[in-house]
Amino acid sequence: MTKIDLKKEMKQLYAPSAKETSVVEVPPMSYLMIDGAGDPNTSQEYMDSIEALYSVSYALKFMAKKSDNSKDYVVMPLEGLWWADDMEEFSVENKNTWKWTSMIMQPSFVTKAMVSQALEQVEKKKGLTGLSRIRFEKYDEGLSAQIMHIGPYATETPTVSKLHKFIEDNGYSLRGKHHEIYLSDPRKSAPEKLKTIIRQPIK
Repeated sequence: MTKIDLKKEMKQLYAPSAKETSVVEVPPMSYLMIDGAGDPNTSQEYMDSIEALYSVSYALKFMAKKSDNSKDYVVMPLEGLWWADDMEEFSVENKNTWKWTSMIMQPSFVTKAMVSQALEQVEKKKGLTGLSRIRFEKYDEGLSAQIMHIGPYATETPTVSKLHKFIEDNGYSLRGKHHEIYLSDPRKSAPEKLKTIIRQPIK
């Protein structure tokens, strides 16, 4: 049985060009989400959120496969929404003011009841601190511009600038939160080969 890979089924959303900015319509999708604040490089809260999200996502994957083998799927990548209360202060140089939502998209057949069951399973097995902060809800991003960044996270600024310039040059304006989708595992990929989708909702 072939595994469902939503990244491949939604290539327009998960495989943008690294050279050209594209405009996409992002449909409402369901996510496991955790909110937090602070520098992701030093925040224990951020590390805990990632561990909790992946643990519950894999519990859901195995639960779905066990109930119906045709529902075996690839766990989706980690995503992050980033912002600051005062966006004038939002800069790569000072990440202490950052607020974030870490999230992992779930297939449409995952239900609230399944999430509750998966949370219970992971709590019994691992008792992770981030579990109590997980919520499961739809995120409706809508019209957005996006581009692929290849390289270390610390070198994203020119890519973000290029994205914002495209938005301005084409008569759009920014809305919502800066969105990143981490297609590569930084533990397994060389920094210069990391692939990150940079997405910005527009109007």
